[in-house]
Amino acid sequence: KTIVIGLSGHIVQLDFPPAYNNWQKVEAKELVDAELIITPTHAKIVSALKKLGKKATKVTIATDYDREGELIGVEALNIVKGVNENIEYERAVYSAITPAAIKEAFENTTKIDFNLADAGHSRQVIDLVWGASLTRFISLASRRLGKQFLSVGRVQSPTLALIVDREKEREVFVPAPYWEIYVDLVKNGENFKIRHKKTRFWEKEEADRVFGVIGDEALVSSLETSTKEDKTPMPFNTTEFIRAANSIGFTPANAMRIAESLYTNGYISYPRTDNTVYPSTIDLREQIEMFSKGHFSEYAKKLLAKKELKPTKGKKETTDHPPIFPASVAKKSQLKEDEWKVYELVVRRFFATFAENAEWETMKVSFDINEEEFRANGSRLVKPGWRWYYPYNAPEDRLFPALEEGEILPVNDKEMLDKETNPPGRYGQGRLIKMMEDMALGTKATRHEIISKLYSRAYVHGNPLQPTQTAYAVVEGLENYAPTITRPDMTSTLEEDMDRIAEGNISEEKVLQQSRDMLKDVFKELEENREKISESLREGLRKDKIIGKCPDCGCDLIVRRSRRGSRFIGCEGYPDCTFSLPLPKSGHILVTDKTCDKHSLYHIKVKGQKKRAWDLGCPYCNYLEWKEEQKKEKAATPRPEKISDIPGIGKVTEEKLNSAGISTVDELENSDANEISKTTNIPLGKIIRWQEAVAY
Repeated sequence: KTIVIGLSGHIVQLDFPPAYNNWQKVEAKELVDAELIITPTHAKIVSALKKLGKKATKVTIATDYDREGELIGVEALNIVKGVNENIEYERAVYSAITPAAIKEAFENTTKIDFNLADAGHSRQVIDLVWGASLTRFISLASRRLGKQFLSVGRVQSPTLALIVDREKEREVFVPAPYWEIYVDLVKNGENFKIRHKKTRFWEKEEADRVFGVIGDEALVSSLETSTKEDKTPMPFNTTEFIRAANSIGFTPANAMRIAESLYTNGYISYPRTDNTVYPSTIDLREQIEMFSKGHFSEYAKKLLAKKELKPTKGKKETTDHPPIFPASVAKKSQLKEDEWKVYELVVRRFFATFAENAEWETMKVSFDINEEEFRANGSRLVKPGWRWYYPYNAPEDRLFPALEEGEILPVNDKEMLDKETNPPGRYGQGRLIKMMEDMALGTKATRHEIISKLYSRAYVHGNPLQPTQTAYAVVEGLENYAPTITRPDMTSTLEEDMDRIAEGNISEEKVLQQSRDMLKDVFKELEENREKISESLREGLRKDKIIGKCPDCGCDLIVRRSRRGSRFIGCEGYPDCTFSLPLPKSGHILVTDKTCDKHSLYHIKVKGQKKRAWDLGCPYCNYLEWKEEQKKEKAATPRPEKISDIPGIGKVTEEKLNSAGISTVDELENSDANEISKTTNIPLGKIIRWQEAVAY
C-alpha cells in the first residue's frame, strides 16, 4: 500500500527564539550567533507525517530536484525519522510532471542528496541571520518600525545598490550637444533617407558647413551587398526564459508564477534550471512528434522532415534538470490567455533550437554629394530559418529602391537635427535579471523574488526600475559606512560556498561560521558609524516625503500622519501655515520625479499590497478635481437641514456636537474645525468633511 502526501512547500521554518523578538531590548548584532529553532508552518501536514510515518516501512521523497526541493524533502524525512528512526528512504527525481516521467522516476529511484539539502539549509540560515539582523539595525537607526520597517538583505541590498548607482550616473550625466545631417533622395517616385558618414557632428560650425554644400544631386559612389548569418538561439534556461517573457510584457515574477503553474499541470518541464544543453536521455524527436497534430502541427512536421535533429547548445550544462521545454501538448482552450502566451513562447523556442540559422541580405551604399560622403544601409530576411518558428522581436526589413553604382539621383530635401546625448538607461527587469546572474547575485529560483521584494518594500517603482529616495538613503548609508553589504562579491562568494556544499567540497558548518564572521565584521563598521548612518537615513527618508513647495508660504510640503494615523500632505510651516491636501487611506505613497506643470508638485503613485501602483498624478490637481466633483454632486442634492441628516453623524455624534454648542447645520459650517475636534474628540478630518458637505 502506497500513500501519497503533498507538502505544500516548506512545512517547517527556521526562526529565532521568542526571547529575541523584542527589537528595543535585543541588539541587532546579538542575532548573529543566536541558536535558531525550527517551528512548523503546516501543523496538519506535520501531524499527518508523524501519524503515517509510525507505520510506514519506506519513504520516497519526490519533491522538486533542486536545493529547495531537496531541503523540503529532507525536512519531511526528518519528521518521519523522529517517529520511525530506522525507516528506509529513497529519492524519485523527475523534470516534468507527465505520466511517463513520473513512472520512470519511481521505477528508477536514487539516493537523497543530503549535500544539496545542506546547501539549501545553509542559504536559509544565512539569509535569515543576515536579513533579520541588518534589517533590525537599519530600521532602528532610521526609526522606521512596524509596517514601515526598512529591509536589508544579502542579495537584496547589492541588487538595490546596482539600481541606485545607475541612477546616480544618470544624475551627474551632462548632455553634450551634437548634430545629424540627413538627405532625402528619390528613385522612381520612391523616397528614402541617407545620412552623412559622420553620424554625429560635435561642432556646429562643421555641421553648418556640410549642410551648406549639399547640392541637388547625389552620386551612387559604391554599392556592397553581402549576407549575414543570424544564429539560432540556445535552449531556455531560467534567466533567458524570464528575459524572453519580459520582452513580451511579463514581469519576472508573473513569468515564473505562470511557468510554475504550467509545470505543475504537466505542460512544460521544470522552470528553474541553469542548463542550456538538452540531455541525451530526452527523445527529442518524440517530443516534437507530440505536436504533429493541432496548433503547432505545421512547425512540427517541418522539423520532423529533417534527417537529423541537431539542437543548439548553450555554454552551461548541468545534470540536475534539462533546459525548459514543452512536456505535453496543450490546447489553447485549456489555458488562460497569459498561460497560453507563455506556453507558446516555450514551444516556439524549443522548435527554434532545431532550426537552421536565419540569413539576412545586407546592402551598404555610399553617396557623393559635392565631395561629402553619405551612407545608407539596408537589410532583408532572405532565409527565415529559426525566425519562422520563433517570430518574437524580429528586426524589420530596411529596404530602399534598387540602385546601381554610378547613377545620379535627385535630392528632394535635407535636414539637420539638433540633438543631445542621453544618460545611461535605467535597468529593465529582464536586463537586471541577467546582470544578477552574471554577478552571481541570487539563484535562478530567487532573482525574480528579489526584484518583487524591491517593489513591495517601495524601494523602486516603474519599469525600467527607478529608485525612491528611501532606496537612496539605505544604499548611501550602507555604501558610506558598511560597503561590504552592498558589494556583489560578498554575496557571490557565499553563493559559491553553497555550491561547494552541494558538491561535497566543504561542510555546511564551515560556511555558516565564515558567514557569521563576515557579518560580525559588518557590524563592527555599523556600530562605529551608528550616528552617521542614523542621520543619513533620516535625512534621506525625509526627502522621500517631500512633494514640493507650499503654494501659500513656500515651505516644503511633506507626507505626514495625524495623531490618529490618517495620512495627508501638510506644510512644514505649520502651525503658521495650515495648507494641506488629502491622500488615499491605504497603499504606499511613492513620490515620482515627474512634476506638475501647473503647481510644480511631484506626481504621486499609490502602491497597494499586491496590486500595481496606480498614478494619482499631481495631488493638488487631484484634490481640485475632487472638489469640482463634490460641487456637482451638491448641486444635484439638497443641503442637509439638520445635523442628523449629514452622512456619518449618528445620535451619539450629534450629542457630542450639541455639547460643544453646535446644534444646527449653520453652526457646524461656521465653527472652527480644530476647536470642535479638541472639544468633542471627533477626528479633525471627519469634521472638515462634514463642513464641506454643508458648504453650499
